[in-house]
Amino acid sequence: MTAVTRLPRDPGPAAWNEILPPPPETMRLENHCVSDWLVIGAGFAGLTAAFRLKEKHPHDRIVVLDAKQVASGPAGRNSGFMIDLPHDLASDDYGGGVTRDLETLQENRAAIAYAKKIAAQFDMPLWAFNPCGKINAAAGLNGHQHNLDFAHHLAELGEGFEIYDAEQMHSITGTHYYKSGLFTPGTIMLQPAAYIRSLAQGLRELGVEIYENSPVLTLNKKLTWTAKTPLGQVEAPRVILAVNGHANSFGHFKRRLVHVFTYASMTRALSEKEVKTLGGHKNWNATPADPLGTTVRRISDPSGDRIVIRNRATYDPKMTVTNRRLKSVSVTHNKSFAARFPMLRGVEMEYRWGGRLCLSRNNVAAFGEIDRDLYSACCQNGLGTAKGTLHGMLAADLASGIDSDLLQQVLSQDDPQKIPPEPFAWLGANVLMKWGERKAGREL
Repeated sequence: MTAVTRLPRDPGPAAWNEILPPPPETMRLENHCVSDWLVIGAGFAGLTAAFRLKEKHPHDRIVVLDAKQVASGPAGRNSGFMIDLPHDLASDDYGGGVTRDLETLQENRAAIAYAKKIAAQFDMPLWAFNPCGKINAAAGLNGHQHNLDFAHHLAELGEGFEIYDAEQMHSITGTHYYKSGLFTPGTIMLQPAAYIRSLAQGLRELGVEIYENSPVLTLNKKLTWTAKTPLGQVEAPRVILAVNGHANSFGHFKRRLVHVFTYASMTRALSEKEVKTLGGHKNWNATPADPLGTTVRRISDPSGDRIVIRNRATYDPKMTVTNRRLKSVSVTHNKSFAARFPMLRGVEMEYRWGGRLCLSRNNVAAFGEIDRDLYSACCQNGLGTAKGTLHGMLAADLASGIDSDLLQQVLSQDDPQKIPPEPFAWLGANVLMKWGERKAGREL
């Protein structure tokens, strides 16, 4: 019997979920049921897999288990960028080789097209699913050079973009902090918790059974797979594992997954006077020109006008961080916010949180059939929205025996490379990230 060694622990509240109206009462698994399909994990990968299974097997019984409440885990903690372009966080300018990046474009855009279908089917509002593109914002000369390098790479790929000067950036953001920007049109901006909650509710209406606060404690196969939770169990002949880095906790991909936490803060809703003082567009979004810089979003939705700051990253192989760590990174968030928005002095952060990322050294997924009738859709390499959607969709296809060129493309990628043993991995990764943050300079 395979015992799950760790359960998810996330620091701070999932702010995107907190600013929504209270969700419906959760339903826990409290009995023994037999289903045709079991999906473990109710994030982007798991719920997309369930949607795809329902699409291809409309009369089958599909059960989804999650250890937490829907949208309270990583799906409600990311920054909401569903990016179509190459976005390698280990690169100075996000790009890689032309051949692999063309494949990445194809994969990410297939995921975005599928997400658009989901958003349309469940009538998601524009503030939850907005095809508005994104800006790579540069605060200094080094950041501007990163943008020029990435623009050159995009030209090699045949991709369109627009360079913004400092005046245009001020007009959009309301701040004089940025010297330039690189706009690309293909990114979808999500209110990630709203998207996930809408997808979950839509699946329930289609007959998919979603059980929250029902962590899998053991996963075992004899004639069929059996997943036991604290109060019940599910038997199913086929299982899709959509738990990102917690694939390690289920005993898979040992020493091949890199566990990173990133951190964010969200302001309280701005007053009308503060909104007027800030100026700029009501909604805008900026990834940093340097991958280890500061991501910023300004949102205007039913919860009000708010600003989100995200920066800092730490390697944490135990997949837990302390409140002390969260407090420490909050100091950096305050400095980054004050530097960009001096006109909003006195605006406090209402929410602070951390979110789990799973990376591999060679920037590939932990994907495929990893045991008989057990399929993995894990390791999204910092692109949980796009890659999670892609891998959930393709894992459902693989488990269903539905082939495609896109599926074969993902299956043909290398396995995740092994990482060094501890404590060398911890020392190396954290020193590298610290150095990267220092080198980011004004971009942080």
